[in-house]
Amino acid sequence: MIGKIHLWLGLTAGLVVFLLGVTGCILAFETEIRNLTESYREVIPQNKNFLPPSELKVIAEQQLVSKKALGIEYPGKKKAALASYWDADKYEIVFIDPYDGGIQKHKNMKEDFFRFILDGHYYLWLPEETGRTIAASATLIFIGMMITGLILWWPKNKAAAKQRFSIKWTAKWRRKNYDLHNVLGFYMTWVAIFIALTGLVWGFDWFAKSAYWVTSGGQQMEEHEHPLSDTTAVAIYPHMADHLWQEHLPSVKSNESIGVYFASSNTDPIEIVVNHQPGSYYDSDFYHYDQNTAKELQAKGSWAGAFDKASTADKIVRMNYDMHTGAVLGLPGKIAAFFASLVAASLPITGFIIWWGRRKKNKTEKLLATTE
Repeated sequence: MIGKIHLWLGLTAGLVVFLLGVTGCILAFETEIRNLTESYREVIPQNKNFLPPSELKVIAEQQLVSKKALGIEYPGKKKAALASYWDADKYEIVFIDPYDGGIQKHKNMKEDFFRFILDGHYYLWLPEETGRTIAASATLIFIGMMITGLILWWPKNKAAAKQRFSIKWTAKWRRKNYDLHNVLGFYMTWVAIFIALTGLVWGFDWFAKSAYWVTSGGQQMEEHEHPLSDTTAVAIYPHMADHLWQEHLPSVKSNESIGVYFASSNTDPIEIVVNHQPGSYYDSDFYHYDQNTAKELQAKGSWAGAFDKASTADKIVRMNYDMHTGAVLGLPGKIAAFFASLVAASLPITGFIIWWGRRKKNKTEKLLATTE
């Protein structure tokens, strides 16, 4: 019975699991690949201060098709500043030398390779809601496959146990394929289960809210909401974003990044984001200020305030993407996520070969039985 459940789960979700595994392999090392292949992200450090956000904003808006920069990010002394704009139809980034304002690159992120891979991983290149539901459903089925696979793998006796932890490379190809499916599947499961569960957080709102309820001890997840600026107040600085940036700059270390996100309306706050571990997302502090008075305001939701002051449940929410890619554990975690995704992508193939071989064998046996 367990074998049939495992088989039908695999046949149902195999192709989607393969696509999620392949795209997951690529995304595991996105930061490292970008750093190696996108030279415009690098600048030569100079013995002078960065240009302030307001100046980089003016420079970027001369390049942006939207003519509007929503934010400026300073990734470090050796890195180009990023001026960005995004909405439902556009996503642009202008890479600027933060020392002299020179344009390094204007990039349409809708045509970016990793953006294409990310859309495939999240939505299977389908309309967002449809693709998200299919990908999440396949992930849920994959968890069922891992559980039933472990039950099938579990050795019945000590003699069988000796054969379950290693691949018999000297055997015929059918046996090697069987071992690749079972042995690699066993080792992969202990990492892939976390990748799958963190993937479900994006795929199903009910799962995200349930996970938050469990990790918070019964609290409801609060929707993210920005605070409002006082529209009756008069601006006390001509360039409030520059002032707030300068206030934070002394506490930002050379290996950290700081982002400044401008107010888009008269009620919006100005947001400052300090990332203590660029290359990951979770260890970031989010500050919101009144655009006129510079008073610090409190946002709602998990992505508000300093990471180290967040609740356990909110920290898990912030860490979700980095747990999904393995980045939360640094390079060793990314390597583990890469190989787990690679094996996950291979399982539908090796599993299909096993099923097809048994199917042909059963047909042959039935044919011989009828001819006797």
